[in-house]
Formats: sequence, structure tokens, C-alpha cells
Amino acid sequence: SGLLSRLQTSAPTVQTLSSSKSFSQNIPSCLWKLGRLNHVAIAVPDLEKAQSLYKNVLGAQVSETVALPEHGVYTVFVELGNTKLELLHPLGEKSPIASFLQKNKTGGMHHICIEVDDIKAAMTELKKKKIRILSEEPKIGAHGKPVIFLHPKDCHGVLVELEQA
Repeated sequence: SGLLSRLQTSAPTVQTLSSSKSFSQNIPSCLWKLGRLNHVAIAVPDLEKAQSLYKNVLGAQVSETVALPEHGVYTVFVELGNTKLELLHPLGEKSPIASFLQKNKTGGMHHICIEVDDIKAAMTELKKKKIRILSEEPKIGAHGKPVIFLHPKDCHGVLVELEQA
């Protein structure tokens, strides 16, 4: 009985987040909601080689190549079940992916894409919060839905794409 009583008296108390009322009060209610991770985009210098890696070596379902001239990219989607990878390759010399690959010769993570339920409300609120948006209006993205990009310097070094769910 001596060991048990010592353990009971010396056990540290653990504070739980049952006081989450004060925590949630610090979070302002938004007119829009952040949804699921839609995809992680990877810039690749050789699109066919990258497609082959995911399809033939890793056994993933890989889409056909689609050109998106408005964004200056070729895209390929790799299905992962709970999300996707988007392989990006430059389309034209003014492609943002071409400049990315000049700095990152072997490619690498380019951006993440998160769904939102109201992209216009998100834009309005983010502008009020001094988050820079890289276009005045949403553009149609690879999934045929409106998208915007948030400045990486305002998002801890990550280029964030928001897509209308």
C-alpha cells in the first residue's frame, strides 16, 4: 500500500482542454470554412519520368496530361485515396513553374491546395487580414473550379492555393 499511495500523491496533475470555451473564444467566426486538403503540387523537370515513377514504380492511378495555358502549366494528377498529388511542368517560357525549376533544378514541392466553401468570402476576409492574394479575381483551376493563390510570405513560406469546394 505504501507504493500505491506514493504514486497517487506524486502523480502530476494533467490539465485537459475542457476549458476549450476560452480557447474557442479566441477564434473569430468566419463567413467561410476551410475544408480538406485537395492536393500537394510538385514541380517536375521531366513530366513523363515523374508519371512513370508514380504509375509504374509505385502503382498509383495517374491521370492523362492536361495543358492549362491560363496558368502556364501542364498538370497530371496522382490519386492517393484521401488526396492527390499534382505534378506540374512548365507550359511556355513565362510559366511560373519554369522559374521555380530554374531555382530548383530537380523539382520539388510547389504548393498545397485546400478547399474552401466560399472563395469570394475567403478573399474578402483574407484581404482584411492583410493576406496578399496573387490575383484580383479567382481563375479556373485544373478541376474546373475557381482558385486563388495566397502569397507565400504571408503563409510561412508556403504557396497556398484555395479552391472552391
